Amino acid sequence: MELLEDLEARGLIQDTTDREALAAMLAEGPTTLYCGFDPTADSLHVGNLIGLLTLRRFQLAGHRPISLAGGATGMVGDPSGRSEERNLLDDATLAANLAGIVPQLEKFLDFDAGPTQAKLVDNRAWTVGVGVLDFLRDVGKHVTVNQMLARESVKSRLAGSEGLSYTEFSYMLLQGYDYLWLFENEGCRLQIGGSDQWGNIVLGVDLIRRKHRRTAHALTWPLLTKADGTKYGKTAGGETMWLSPARMSPYRFYQGWIGADDADVRRLLLQLTFLPVPEVDSLMAEHEEAPHERRAQKRLAFEVTALVHGREAAEAARAASAILFGGGIADADAEVFEVLAAEVPTTRTRAVGLTLVDLLTETGLARSRSDARRALEQGSIYVNGERVVEIDRLIDDSDLRAGGNLLLRRGKKTYHLVR
Repeated sequence: MELLEDLEARGLIQDTTDREALAAMLAEGPTTLYCGFDPTADSLHVGNLIGLLTLRRFQLAGHRPISLAGGATGMVGDPSGRSEERNLLDDATLAANLAGIVPQLEKFLDFDAGPTQAKLVDNRAWTVGVGVLDFLRDVGKHVTVNQMLARESVKSRLAGSEGLSYTEFSYMLLQGYDYLWLFENEGCRLQIGGSDQWGNIVLGVDLIRRKHRRTAHALTWPLLTKADGTKYGKTAGGETMWLSPARMSPYRFYQGWIGADDADVRRLLLQLTFLPVPEVDSLMAEHEEAPHERRAQKRLAFEVTALVHGREAAEAARAASAILFGGGIADADAEVFEVLAAEVPTTRTRAVGLTLVDLLTETGLARSRSDARRALEQGSIYVNGERVVEIDRLIDDSDLRAGGNLLLRRGKKTYHLVR
């Protein structure tokens, strides 16, 4: 499918400067485009994922993407979508954040030499040496205060009690300068971003037009939100869905998508995976026949986890999820047990030769030997997913799984891994 048609079908176009002119430019040959990511933390999160994947969609369609790490703009803070000013980052924090997000930016694009070779840039490289008088003359002169005051984020902040500092007010000038610099030095003709960036992006388009009498383009997508209008970026338990495994394990990341609402899952599949639109529609038809099986959520969880953490991590997260939610454990490999060890209480001990009563007591699944015996009599104890009721049950080598692991469970959800 033609690129813009595909983006439209996925709900990834909210605004464009000139749809027909943009389509004509893309049809002429490889177009250079960029998307910016400010290092406000040492990891990107789910809210950044559409930008990363949309850059990849353009590259797969034959265009040249640039990922911009906002080393300069990150020091100022974008007021968009915020009711109060961000804390300014010091150099050390900014450097640590950049070190965290740069590998994530690199993961989604192809940097091999060729006409669509991706590039990673940091706007601090061309901003840090610019004097304030030069900036006012070369950028500020071409932007009217009327334009800046017309932005919704500016108007809402000015109307609020917190107000808006000159620092944040100037953010859009810095972003406009980024677009101008990339236009002049990289031949960039398109900037993409979330719908809350429309005003910032269009300011850059207008800056290029005023300085060079040339046409540049803008494209935004709707913000990633749930059916109730709230931003999509946290699990049901309120945990931010970070892209870094140090911030959120692949297993918890996977589980975050399993919890997606039925009303959201089709749009998430379209926007956050590379599954063809007809395949998504077919999957949704299957899902609607038996929504309780959550087939669409399971496919979404696997596809997005594979994109962010790799296929092996996604398969391990899927297998661990199946084990903890009623699946079999017989075929689980050592990697799956590594996932389980990070997610459930774990004890390292020599279990072979112990009675199950002793092991339940040692791991804390039972408060005492009498409590352990009572739990066995009640049928609430499981060894590797199989119910055990024998009071005198001994643990032997046949109970150990890959790498010497044994999974205990009491009741429906209380697990303990013995290694």
